[in-house]
Amino acid sequence: MISTAQAVADATGLPHKGVEAVIALLDEGATVPFISRYRKERTGSLDEVAVRDIELALCRRRELEKRRDSIIENLGESGVLTPELQARFENAATMTEIEDLYAPYKPKRRTRAAIAREKGLEPLAKRIMAGRAARLDAPAEDIAGACDIIAEWAAETPRLRNIVRREFRKRGNICASVTKDKAAEIAASPYAEYNGFDRPLRRCSSHQYLALRRAEREGFLKVKYNMPDDEAVIDALCGNFGPREASEACGKLIDDSVADAYKRLLRPSVENELAAEMKEEADKVAIGIFSDNLRALLLAAPLPGRRVLAIDPGYRTGCKVVAIDAQGNLLADTVIYPTEPRCDTEGARKTLAQLIDRYRLDTVALGDGTASRQTEDFLRKSGLVKPDSLYVVSENGASVYSASDIARREFPDKDVTVRGAVSIGRRLIDPLAELVKIDPKSIGVGQYQHDVDQTGLRDALDYTVMSCVNAVGVDLNTASAKLLEYISGIGPVMASRIVEYRQANGPFADRKSLLKVPRLGAKAFEQAAGFLRVRDGANPLDNTGIHPESYAIVKDMAKRAGVAVEKLVSDSSLVDRLDIEAAVAGGAGRQTVLDIVAELRKPGRDPRTDADTDAFVPEVADFDELRPGMVLPGLVANITAFGAFINLGIKESGLLHISQISDRRVNNVADVLKLGQKVSVKVLDIDSARRRISLSMKGL
Repeated sequence: MISTAQAVADATGLPHKGVEAVIALLDEGATVPFISRYRKERTGSLDEVAVRDIELALCRRRELEKRRDSIIENLGESGVLTPELQARFENAATMTEIEDLYAPYKPKRRTRAAIAREKGLEPLAKRIMAGRAARLDAPAEDIAGACDIIAEWAAETPRLRNIVRREFRKRGNICASVTKDKAAEIAASPYAEYNGFDRPLRRCSSHQYLALRRAEREGFLKVKYNMPDDEAVIDALCGNFGPREASEACGKLIDDSVADAYKRLLRPSVENELAAEMKEEADKVAIGIFSDNLRALLLAAPLPGRRVLAIDPGYRTGCKVVAIDAQGNLLADTVIYPTEPRCDTEGARKTLAQLIDRYRLDTVALGDGTASRQTEDFLRKSGLVKPDSLYVVSENGASVYSASDIARREFPDKDVTVRGAVSIGRRLIDPLAELVKIDPKSIGVGQYQHDVDQTGLRDALDYTVMSCVNAVGVDLNTASAKLLEYISGIGPVMASRIVEYRQANGPFADRKSLLKVPRLGAKAFEQAAGFLRVRDGANPLDNTGIHPESYAIVKDMAKRAGVAVEKLVSDSSLVDRLDIEAAVAGGAGRQTVLDIVAELRKPGRDPRTDADTDAFVPEVADFDELRPGMVLPGLVANITAFGAFINLGIKESGLLHISQISDRRVNNVADVLKLGQKVSVKVLDIDSARRRISLSMKGL
């Protein structure tokens, strides 16, 4: 029987030795970020993507092993398990193989075959299958019952199931037609293009399949699976079932039973199985896109040191305005009415001028919701704001945050409108620190997020948040409990304890002081310490990504070079004096030493600061200004499997179809575009009735 490590290595295509090491570390309680960052010697320098792949493959493999062992135990207790059957189960590589092997032994509901068995017709079925019956003088009803048993045997034969699977995957089609109830509505629905849909299963994309399922669930379409030539499939099944030599009468009964098995049992079962497989694959693609979009959003460049005027725009209830300092602390809040119906532009201008002057505000964060465009127009005309200091910020999830327990704890005496405005401003200062407080599904960068497997989506998004937080690192003395809970080895309970300890005892002087937090043991410290930063603390290495377990290596290297550790951290030019080979010869791992040197070259640097932080300045103010052929600046607002939605600075986003992204063929949108990326696009077509915009980047 193949080992778990070998099965995972085969599934991932990664080296067996590295896979074995990762599995051992995971079983010891290590996290993916910790393993990929600080255990490279053990894993052969597998990166985070590889370690995560191993973690997921290990989970799937152990689910398979658990199911297999449960079946073997069950069959053993029922007395039907033979050494040969057990060996077949132990050598099964997929869950499908295991379920196919188990099918004949599963407890059955009262089927036609079960009824025939109750009548004692199984011996007759066996005689027919043996093909040796010289004549069949049994009553027609008994013959029919025996054929029901044979049909069930055929349906439970793995070889026949695999033939049907293969034929459907190779030649099957998925089709859709409008339902009678929705015939009058389909043209104006989002599913108009799917009426009459007919495509080979192998060419049905993930987003198309999810759209078809949603349309069927909402009653617009009826989805079916078609096989162009059922008879050819039946012939193939008959040729692979039954005795090679049988009497003509027995042969016909067996063939008729196989045909019945195909139409009544095999085909519906395989259709359901393939539908589940397609759904699983579509979910995987959609969740992957959502995760990539979320990662790009969380790792958007921060604007440290900015003092922000944040505005949540509105019409009747006015625009909620807050002033926040560079740390995101609320300084003041008020309401202005620069738009309809009150149009108090002079009063609004005066109020903003006072806030900007009093609190030395240098940047504006404007929410992109209702009245955003009109408020932006007011701000630009007011003379108070420089074009390159006005940022339009996504409001997605702000209302979720403002009504959350976290927001109530942060601002117990403020209403939801003020909390929402603060969230908009903080997203500009530090997107990661603020967005971790919101359910990732509410951030608005997904594709069919409510249609995919919700457990799988939650796990993937939680992992993405954890990966981003640990990639950036957090300040131990300023991070919120919500941010800290995503740090490797911490979790929600320990994060709360850390914040409580900090509030009671003041800032942490160094990383090792973390061990004073009640119930935070050595294992949690090992997992977390490298991802936590202590700025201006007792040990300068505490503000780097160097793990405390490697501090001795740094000190030895610095000593050999005649340089103080403090100098190394403050002057990266001194790093060239370090002797890597001497450190390795002294027992330090080469990859660990290389990582230390790389970290000393950029101590405390935020990896997000490499991104573009210039404000996006649109060139159009309204949908009606658009004309085919116009070339405009845009911002990638969302990425899907079929293209990207581009923010042009107006209410309506334009669709940049995957076929219009480049002059060369693009197979994956994310290979070319990233969330938040600035692009130039050409207007191809405008659908004024549905207010849709088609865009292209070809030739630009």
